[in-house]
Amino acid sequence: MTAALLGYSATFMRYAMAVTPRNYLLFGCHIVNFSAQTTQAYRYMNYHYMGGNQAALQARAKEGLAQAEGSLEGAASSAERMAREAKAKVEGGARDLAAQAKVQADKVMR
Repeated sequence: MTAALLGYSATFMRYAMAVTPRNYLLFGCHIVNFSAQTTQAYRYMNYHYMGGNQAALQARAKEGLAQAEGSLEGAASSAERMAREAKAKVEGGARDLAAQAKVQADKVMR
């Protein structure tokens, strides 16, 4: 389709200048269309034949890797926080038990 529109626009750009009086508006429309189709053809060639699809895949892979790293860092910090909380609970429970044992020992010694 792009090739057909390129040919059509190129042909009618020529005819817009060949008629009398010259039709500059028609010429302008066709030159804009020709430019747009040339850009589309370049994008197609770049993606399919010059490695554009591989670059897109690499960009997506890097983005996914960055997201995975962020998730892992979040999980690691969450696990670290939970471990600190568990340690604090165990230490607090141990202190309470030691205090209770001391009270019981004092009662027995009297």
